Amino acid sequence: MIKVLVVDDDFMVARIHRGFVDRVDGFEVVGTANSGDQAVAALESLGPDLVLLDLYLPDVFGLDLIARLRAVRPSVDILVITAAREADAVRGAVRQGVVNYLLKPFGFEDLRVRLQEYARRRASVPDQVTSQADVDRVLAPARPAVNRLPKGLSQETTDLVTTALRNTPDNLSAAECAELVGISRVSARRYLEFLTTQGQAEVTLRYGTTGRPERRYTWRP
Repeated sequence: MIKVLVVDDDFMVARIHRGFVDRVDGFEVVGTANSGDQAVAALESLGPDLVLLDLYLPDVFGLDLIARLRAVRPSVDILVITAAREADAVRGAVRQGVVNYLLKPFGFEDLRVRLQEYARRRASVPDQVTSQADVDRVLAPARPAVNRLPKGLSQETTDLVTTALRNTPDNLSAAECAELVGISRVSARRYLEFLTTQGQAEVTLRYGTTGRPERRYTWRP
């Protein structure tokens, strides 16, 4: 079993997240915490494998807490669950090696998919790494099969755009996607249009008072 610590400043939200995790085979919640200090104490006493970490805590910003958690338990993994949509928060989480970044509000299925992907990666680490292929199997993200990428598009950036789109509860423009991923608006639009042709995204038009309508993209589950 993968032991999970749920950290959220809202007691009721932590309870809901605990219920979600307990519904996923192979995972068990060993405790909850409502502040950074409580999280550190729980980490010491409970020894979880994975922390579901809210960023908006009463005593510390979640990204600033990660170093403290790993000082107590270096092997612990972090899955961020937050309402923080700022690009700097996403980039900061990635730099600190979080296993995923899930935006609130979300449903059970959104969390289940990410927990199962985490479990797959965790189980795929061999006792002994003998080749690059062993490493590639661990790091390879789970993704649906798609056609060969058009010239000029990379799989790595496709994965980043896909993640940004999947984690947006409403929809994204090319400019908003570009800001999240760190690429140009023109490039973001190329990737979004490619996902649309693959049936993984759909586009709607938002009409303003003047000029061309804005193209808005939504992930198709």
